[in-house]
Amino acid sequence: MQLQYRKVLVFGATSGLGWALASKFVETGTSVIVVGRRKERLDDFAKQHGSASNATVDTAVLDITNLQAIPGFASDMIKKHPDLDCVFLNSGLQRKINWAEPESVDLETIETEMLTNYTAFMHLTKAFLPLLQKQAPKETSIVYTTSGLALVPIMYCPNYCASKAALHHMILVMREQLRDAKSNVKIIELFPPAVQTELHDHEFGDKGKQIGMPLKEFTEEAFEGLCKSGKDNEQVPVQAVKQSMGFDGWEQERQKKMFQMKEMMEKQSH
Repeated sequence: MQLQYRKVLVFGATSGLGWALASKFVETGTSVIVVGRRKERLDDFAKQHGSASNATVDTAVLDITNLQAIPGFASDMIKKHPDLDCVFLNSGLQRKINWAEPESVDLETIETEMLTNYTAFMHLTKAFLPLLQKQAPKETSIVYTTSGLALVPIMYCPNYCASKAALHHMILVMREQLRDAKSNVKIIELFPPAVQTELHDHEFGDKGKQIGMPLKEFTEEAFEGLCKSGKDNEQVPVQAVKQSMGFDGWEQERQKKMFQMKEMMEKQSH
């Protein structure tokens, strides 16, 4: 099994889901450029995977919250890697917020979380989308990691849930806009459940890595979903997201309502 894209730019690759999926891509013959804030982690990735015989590994340091740096970064990446055909936006930040104790709520934390999980993704999309469109008719893609929490919020991290829900809604509309325009850029959304990674360490310490499904299990299921073709990999829910968090049930009904509204508005415009 292999991803259909031949070179993937993976953001948030210094740990967790990004590291694991980038590793899987390389192991199965897809070249990667891994991106993150921590150069030493990127160097470690290159050392571990740089000897792959049928894939290449490159690294690039970027803090995606530095919005002003994104356009130049995108331009440099395309110049260095003109065969780049997939951008994987995977960075994420999760923080506890309790509105029952408003004095404890740090608005700067809320802004940083939203910047990391949503606003930066919009800037990256605006920067890379025209560059991927120039490869038409070759199919390219942008992959977004959202969360099952985009569908069902939990109590301790409401702003994280809100940022992922915002991204999910944007993706639903973006995908249809590009489909209607017959764009060569495919929009893919990956929905992880809780996974045993560093994401939870800030709030739970060492216990954070015990929350959720094992990373290896997640990686295998997510990779299998991403390797499907056509509409079958446009939305990739993993494990609990499928049923416990409603993707296979009420979320499909909700999306049907979206298409009904789209059809109604199109009729009214004619």
